Amino acid sequence: MSHSNPLSILYQSDELVAINKPHGLLVHRSPIASDASEFAVQLLRDQLGQRVYPVHRLDRKTGGVLLFALNETMNAAMQQQFADGLVSKSYLAIVRGYTPDEQQIDYPLRRDDGVLQDAFTSVKTLQRTEVPIPSGKHTTSRYSLVELTPTTGRMHQLRKHMAHILHPIIGDRPHGCNKQNKLFKDHFAMNTMLLHAHTLQCQHPATKAHIGITAPYQPEFARMLTTLFALI
Repeated sequence: MSHSNPLSILYQSDELVAINKPHGLLVHRSPIASDASEFAVQLLRDQLGQRVYPVHRLDRKTGGVLLFALNETMNAAMQQQFADGLVSKSYLAIVRGYTPDEQQIDYPLRRDDGVLQDAFTSVKTLQRTEVPIPSGKHTTSRYSLVELTPTTGRMHQLRKHMAHILHPIIGDRPHGCNKQNKLFKDHFAMNTMLLHAHTLQCQHPATKAHIGITAPYQPEFARMLTTLFALI
């Protein structure tokens, strides 16, 4: 996947910059994704002509707000804010089925090394839709647009939590629903994961000013909102 266009900058100050990360772009080099030749860190470094430090992670398949520090001191300060739970983030996702109006997911997740960690996510349903496409024994397919607010930052937390409550995020592999992923590929030529990092709020470590950043939808997410929910 080529991202030869410049990255979309959502916020920039002397010490911080936020981009709207495209779906499919890795944040930085990873031994697990040897097929990738482009990374947000390198692209942004080349675009700004200076070193950049990602202060948090976004999965390769997730689009939206990604924050970088422009020096090591700011990087350390922002990493500390994330560690202390002082940064609030909200995500939007399109998921299988009709989700409850609101739900709190309190379900610990196991790290690769076997350690079990607390994990909390709030789910709020923004819209539901039923489309005339058969799914399994049903004559229609139902989906929900949800706002997800994690209060912990575990690896693949939102993907695992939505799968746990049986409303997997569309386009998620391996935690999602293969039948739904195939349906979206066949009917809509869509194979992006429909998870969007929508907002990020924090305090500037030096000035103490409030920073609020919102990322517009990436093209595929916008297309599916229009197609399924008649939104945008």
